[in-house]
Amino acid sequence: MVNYRFYPSLLNTFSRYLTGGNLSIQQLIDSINRVPTPTTAAQERGTSFEEAVIKGTDEERFNPDILKKVRKLLPRPIVDTQVFCQWQIDDVLFYGYVDLIGSFKAVDLKTTGSYQPGRFVNNHQNLYLHALKRKGIKLMEYVITDFSDVYVESYSLTHPIEKQLEEIRLFKAFLEEHRALISDKKIFVQPGEDADPGRRRG
Repeated sequence: MVNYRFYPSLLNTFSRYLTGGNLSIQQLIDSINRVPTPTTAAQERGTSFEEAVIKGTDEERFNPDILKKVRKLLPRPIVDTQVFCQWQIDDVLFYGYVDLIGSFKAVDLKTTGSYQPGRFVNNHQNLYLHALKRKGIKLMEYVITDFSDVYVESYSLTHPIEKQLEEIRLFKAFLEEHRALISDKKIFVQPGEDADPGRRRG
């Protein structure tokens, strides 16, 4: 039985809270409740970069060498883009969208102001790999740019996910402790309700 629905950006925010990542309880609860926040210039640039790489939209905004490097790292052929994934972990339905998949690997494009190796080693998006296993996906890759160079992190099905699973357990406990403050109705699955998040972007 599914009692909760979680998506990776929310779990990554909770992970940042757990590790003292300059996030208050109120800010975390606002994230859980999807309180709107203004899009930052960095977020807008990241979204535009993805569009430029995948669709060729407004390519002129970006360094052509960086675009070329990133495109060389994408799977050939690209089987699908913005791929909906879900995976049941105990009583949690984990769901979200990965940028694109090939025949054996999934790729998520990332932009950053500064890059440190191993940045995504414990990212909750790594769980997409397990959600996509039945599609033949064996590798989760992050193709990352700081707009001066391009980096890759690759994780296989054998990569440990214990830290993410423990954080999911801790997040459930946090939600129950603060249940009265949670207004996003998608987080908790009500008795008799269909657990499927409805393929809306999470």
